[in-house]
Amino acid sequence: MKKSMTSGNALKLIAGFCIPLVLGNLFQQFYNLADAAIVGRTLGSNALASVGSSTSVQALVLGFCMGLTQGFAIPVARDFGAEKESEMRKDIFGGAVLTTIIAAILTLALVFFCHGILRVLQVSQDIYQDSYRYLVIIFAGIPFTLLYNYLSSILRAVGDSRTPFFFLAFSATLNIGLDFFCILVLRWGCAGAAAATIASQAISGFLCLFLIIRKFRFLLPGKDDLTINRIRTIDLLGMGIPMGLQMSLIAIGMLVMQSANNSLGTHYTTAFTAAIKIKQLMMCPFDAIGAGVSTFMAQNVGAGQSKRLMSGFRSGLLLAVCYGIAAGLIMIFLGKRFSMLFISAAKDSILSDSALYLRRMGYLFPVVPLVIIPRMSIQGLGYSKRALLGGVIEMIARCTVVFTLVPIFQYDAITWADQSAWVTASFYLIPMFFTCLKKKQKEIGQGRAA
Repeated sequence: MKKSMTSGNALKLIAGFCIPLVLGNLFQQFYNLADAAIVGRTLGSNALASVGSSTSVQALVLGFCMGLTQGFAIPVARDFGAEKESEMRKDIFGGAVLTTIIAAILTLALVFFCHGILRVLQVSQDIYQDSYRYLVIIFAGIPFTLLYNYLSSILRAVGDSRTPFFFLAFSATLNIGLDFFCILVLRWGCAGAAAATIASQAISGFLCLFLIIRKFRFLLPGKDDLTINRIRTIDLLGMGIPMGLQMSLIAIGMLVMQSANNSLGTHYTTAFTAAIKIKQLMMCPFDAIGAGVSTFMAQNVGAGQSKRLMSGFRSGLLLAVCYGIAAGLIMIFLGKRFSMLFISAAKDSILSDSALYLRRMGYLFPVVPLVIIPRMSIQGLGYSKRALLGGVIEMIARCTVVFTLVPIFQYDAITWADQSAWVTASFYLIPMFFTCLKKKQKEIGQGRAA
């Protein structure tokens, strides 16, 4: 079901768009949570460390995939808002071709360099083999990850955030069953958890494709749309690559942070793994609200509705700040209890270190909206390259903490690295949003005058 966001109350539109998207993002994180919880409870803490030792590099790859496909969907949302369906279908075809090429390149490169990546992450020898088996299967499944993310981004670009949620909910439920089957019945260990995740992602992607063919025929490119236009390709890459790189740059900072944490030993790898899984889960609503704001911006830019842009920003920021306060309190007071989803109660010292990371993050969780909402708004306005610098700043802030403070304060410094990145990036992204907003409003005004 397509839905225009070019008229009506901005807060209601963004909130309505975000609810299924929040649930969908939660289910997507549920893949990794299920892996970690089942692995930790059935195979032990070393196996959990094996699955979690490469969390940051997985976040880097997944972040690039999600950012890339979200960027490819911005021209689609813009043309949909402008009611240019023929141009929209050409953008969809161009994005599909680019996604296929990038999927092939990423898969081959990452599978080939998997051993090197684990060495960079300083993965301990006692968990190295299980870490490799898990990660190489995840990398081999990148085409399925991109398939789902691209098709779901296209559906969201035309205002449908419900359909991707339903498919992802089904696949996440299937993932739990496959985890138990592959680990307990087939006895594949950590590799079984990865196989279950990839199989579930593949199913969600193919279900999206099947539904688009059957129910969303207005999205299907016709014979006249099957063309590769240089200007359109540059436009798609100009949106997708910066967004993908931005997400990757943030993850590179996380990768450096995880590498430093892994060097502290398996104890801290396990604690960090459990805490990161919970952090990723708690971040999902922020990502959903940001995606809603980005879609709102892109559709209204296409429709020339310059006066609605600021209302979309305010509405998204209000929703995100309210959530940030509530989530921060949960992490402060219930972090240890949530960590017990992955770590046995008998491992009290590991649980305490996991809870410490979550508690300190909770103190500044309401700051996250000051990063995500301006960044996604800038992208929705069509200035992906300007938003990219925000990712660079986050990466530099995390790396600075790792290289200067971790050698002195060790795990204590790790628990403050994220917060330093959020605060630093917000000082750039907030004023940059207002600069981009004024520029876009002026462009729309000049276009109407002409």
